[in-house]
Amino acid sequence: MADSRNGDTYVIDVMKFISRTRALYAHWNEHIADIWGSADALAVATHPATNDLRYLKSSALHIWLLGYEFSDTIMVFSSKQIHFLCSKKIATLLEVVKQPAHDELGIDVVMHAKAKGDDGNGPMDAVLRAIRDGKESQVVGHIAREAPEGKLLEKWTERLTNAKFQFQFVDITAGLSDLFAAKDGTEIINVKKAAYLASSVMKNVVVTKLEKVIDEERDVTHSLLMRLTEKAILDPTKAGVKLKPECVDICYPPIFQSGGKFDLKPSAVSNDDLLAYDLGSIIICAVGARYNSYCSNVARTYLIDATNLQSKAYEVLLKAHEAAINAMRRGRKLSSVYQAALSVVEKEAPELVDKLTKSAGTGIGLEFRESGLNINARNDKVLRSQMAFNVSLGFQNMECESKKKKFSLFLADTVIVKDEDPEILTGKCSKLVTDVSYDKEEKPCRKKARRTSGPESYFINKTSLRSYNNNNNNNNHVVSKDELRMRNQHQAELARRKNEETVRRLAGDGSSGSTAKTSTDSVAYKNVNDVPQPRDLMMMIQVDQKKEAVLLPIYGSMVPFHVSNQQDSTRNNYIRIIFSVITLKNQGAIYLKEVTFRCKDSKRSSEVVQAIKTLRRQVNARESERIERGTLVNQEKLQLAGNKFRPLRLSGLWIRPQFSGRKRVPGALEAHANGFRYSTTRPNERVDVLFANVKHAFLQPAEKEMLTTLHFHLHNHIMLGNKKTKDVQFYVEVMDAVQSLGGGGRRSSPSAYDPGEILEEQRERDRKNKINVDFNHFATRVSALEFEQPLRELGFSGVTDKARVFIVPTSSCLVMLTETPVLVVSLSEVEIVNLERVVFGQKYFDMAIVFKDFKKDVLKINAIDTSYLEGIKKWLDAIDIKYYESKANLMWRPILKRITDDPQGFIDDGGWEFLNLERSDSEPEESDQGYEPPDAEDESESEDEDSESESERTKKKKKRTTEEEKCKRRLSIM
Repeated sequence: MADSRNGDTYVIDVMKFISRTRALYAHWNEHIADIWGSADALAVATHPATNDLRYLKSSALHIWLLGYEFSDTIMVFSSKQIHFLCSKKIATLLEVVKQPAHDELGIDVVMHAKAKGDDGNGPMDAVLRAIRDGKESQVVGHIAREAPEGKLLEKWTERLTNAKFQFQFVDITAGLSDLFAAKDGTEIINVKKAAYLASSVMKNVVVTKLEKVIDEERDVTHSLLMRLTEKAILDPTKAGVKLKPECVDICYPPIFQSGGKFDLKPSAVSNDDLLAYDLGSIIICAVGARYNSYCSNVARTYLIDATNLQSKAYEVLLKAHEAAINAMRRGRKLSSVYQAALSVVEKEAPELVDKLTKSAGTGIGLEFRESGLNINARNDKVLRSQMAFNVSLGFQNMECESKKKKFSLFLADTVIVKDEDPEILTGKCSKLVTDVSYDKEEKPCRKKARRTSGPESYFINKTSLRSYNNNNNNNNHVVSKDELRMRNQHQAELARRKNEETVRRLAGDGSSGSTAKTSTDSVAYKNVNDVPQPRDLMMMIQVDQKKEAVLLPIYGSMVPFHVSNQQDSTRNNYIRIIFSVITLKNQGAIYLKEVTFRCKDSKRSSEVVQAIKTLRRQVNARESERIERGTLVNQEKLQLAGNKFRPLRLSGLWIRPQFSGRKRVPGALEAHANGFRYSTTRPNERVDVLFANVKHAFLQPAEKEMLTTLHFHLHNHIMLGNKKTKDVQFYVEVMDAVQSLGGGGRRSSPSAYDPGEILEEQRERDRKNKINVDFNHFATRVSALEFEQPLRELGFSGVTDKARVFIVPTSSCLVMLTETPVLVVSLSEVEIVNLERVVFGQKYFDMAIVFKDFKKDVLKINAIDTSYLEGIKKWLDAIDIKYYESKANLMWRPILKRITDDPQGFIDDGGWEFLNLERSDSEPEESDQGYEPPDAEDESESEDEDSESESERTKKKKKRTTEEEKCKRRLSIM
């Protein structure tokens, strides 16, 4: 939250202090009676500085508001004032928040600085008088569980309890816990970075070290492994992570357990026993990392030559853990999350129910265990979006088949609650059975490719993704048998999980498929007297532009009709007006379907018809814009940075979609407290993009493109001019896309050695590099968002709309940002991918992306070159997306309709496995294997053999054709 820290120099992020103080007071006022104990004032004191690793609510409040924990400081919040009792140095530092708090919040920040060595009696009197606020009795909220430490806090507690004023004390721990539960954008990014560090250390340091120790059969103690892992967390470069070392820390000393001694409590420690890796051994590893004081956790269990009981128990635990994570949806109770895990164990292995841990984790954030957010069978608190949890589950004190020693199993992941599917932040470190099992008998050691644990996590290492592509840049596309076997096993596991997930989602989707549209009556004239009189005795059709009505002469009277009710009109001396079909409301009323007028003057009829059509277009355009604006989600207002805090700014940018108007002008993009503002020199050309509405943010530097781009894919639509859009793009052209190619002279035939040409190319390169640096600096400084960059090495060419474009993956999306319409596919929303027209000898194939929301149309990317096929398969497998192959294009609308209509029939038929055509291809066929022709044959025998061979080939060809037709019919029915 703080901008920078150099030595003992602190810089307070004032805008964050203002926004979070506003949130504190709003939460306090809204829930004052139920969780704040009806407190009139809040008194929070921080303990003296210490090197001990501990989590306190007072420290969390300091970091949440100010970005730092200031020791020996007392904060008192009243309705209109905030009092700080602290040292002179801290008081001087906090002076920057006084004026903004008064201007923005109407709250006075009062500093009570005490000299060094002073007991603080004088300032305490002033604070106590402010708490009293002239009343006889006041309710003071404090953190009851935090005992006072140090002379200042002990004196403060004594003065507060023995004051001559009558104070009643209440515990505000529950209020602070609920306040910290739902994270804002900056907090989520801190948790994600902490989780990325923890999972990287587990994958790149812990697993690598364990494999080396087991392969070389070395003696290593748990405590030594703990120290090595702690060093890797404190120095992120050892784990291949680029994070500032001064921003990271451990949540707890890393935990390593083996040899039959297991403790699944968070307070467990690594002892000095040697790591056990003999047959049937279990190794439990847990790593917790912090970034900017925000915590994360990951724990894995590794099986060494596992017994049948151990393998079965781990598979059940894995299913229960995934069920608990999938149950973490907004609006559900925490008790339902634990019940989801318990139900899996009761169904799969009832004998293990008593071995299951009584808790499935806790909330996580500034504290490793946030109070009040325990995931157990008794906690009925409701989940909210943007909550962070450490979902941990295990079996403890289980006995091996030989009953000579006991073992435990444990899994933990950091998870963010979303509006839809939860997001697993530590999924980079795989927990699949095939990836945590180690067979010592296999030589050399199995160093398997670590995959993510579920389709919710897409924090894929850029280097590993590029290695997939680099291995396939050659034209041979040779895939080893072991690699193909492992991929097939992983895809089979994904198919099972995907089918179960689809059935759960369809069973819980009770929303109706369509919503009825409401129509309103358009009234041109409210009163008969408002109808204009005919212009002359000759009654003629009139068009009233102001009232948006057409007046028709019917039986000697001018009858008005609103132009929106007219469906069509034609000419050629006849004016025919067809009215829209409406629902009969009044049974006695007369409704007009159509009316036709004959006109002697064809020019007059053309003018009337043209006027009607022009007016109707204007009305329809206005109504369409009104309807679109009516469907928009209300968003908070943009909080401007103000004159004192200069916002980040990028100038000379163009926007897509562009504003209406023929002549475009460039504008500037500014980053404010809670969002961006883009504006041009024209007053009506302005658009705000809030951080909370940004689903994905992309930075695409100009490499082989002509543009450097910032692109925002939004959660909810916004209006850009009179257009509704979910994608907003800001870009700069790094060079002219069109150059002169004629006209004679030296410019028409440039030479590679022309000094002018060389200087021009150098200027273009310098301009491109400067623009890329400016964009990158802007994206880096915006701490509230994390910008993804496309990985060009994994890109492929295809047709998404009309033209061939280059499509590239990012860490969480598949994008094409250079042409319109842009393409942004969130990988967490993808159900499966079907690769179509995959036939030997075919030059191109298609990709069909099926979304989890079956109401969305299937996205087709056509005409992908076959040379990309193997690379795309490896990429999809690496990010845990199940893919299938088919020889023909499928009709997806009837397939999805049948699935939504009959989800149980869908799973009874094998789920998505109807797309697996390899099962049909693998059926036994007649074969001529083993046939060896004799060395010498006469001519007649040879002719008979040829005819017989040709007959056999014809039968086989007919059989294959029949099977393909059956398969196509089955797919068309689906």
